[in-house]
Amino acid sequence: MKKFDLSLYFITDPLLPKIPFFELVEKAIQGGVTIVQLREKQSSTKEFIKKGELLKKICAKYKVPLIINDRVDIALAVNADGVHLGQNDMPLRIARKILGNEKIIGVSVNNEREIKLAEEYRADYIAFSPIFPTPTKTDTPPALGLNGVKELKELTPIPCVAIGGINYENVCDVMRTGVDGAAVVSAIAGSPLPFDAAKRLKKAIKSVKVRSSMY
Repeated sequence: MKKFDLSLYFITDPLLPKIPFFELVEKAIQGGVTIVQLREKQSSTKEFIKKGELLKKICAKYKVPLIINDRVDIALAVNADGVHLGQNDMPLRIARKILGNEKIIGVSVNNEREIKLAEEYRADYIAFSPIFPTPTKTDTPPALGLNGVKELKELTPIPCVAIGGINYENVCDVMRTGVDGAAVVSAIAGSPLPFDAAKRLKKAIKSVKVRSSMY
């Protein structure tokens, strides 16, 4: 099994940064981000590859995995550490054949049936999505809420992360559902001080994990 840390999962958004994109990501990693997902919905394939290659160098410098959103071809082109798939993207079973067993494959899930398919086709992690309504993604099913995430988490041993509307104010509540990590977009990408934003989030996440390990 690949080793990776889901605790503070940062998903990029090219429209939000208040400072240069690559500077933002590097400062976020320095602040405590443990995994980075490059999401580029509007870029051309050429632009996506160029951005991925540059970001791969930054992530590799800090030994933080780079995950590509949706695009298996881009993940291969830039030698990313893995790919994240939604329910309308390339099927997990096909992505696994293409990428092999060494790459990380995560998949978004919203119900028990999707969890079972993720288990069957050997997802490395699953993302419960969305946990709260979020303005950064509009093509999502209804929000699961904290109770919904907790119930789904109890159904599977696969490492899991929660996505959607997570910020500093609610991240502790999210972690108390039992997930392995929290994925954020605007809580870091929209901050003019990404190092500080990541550091605060990481500290909050760690505090819940420490308390949980005591019981």
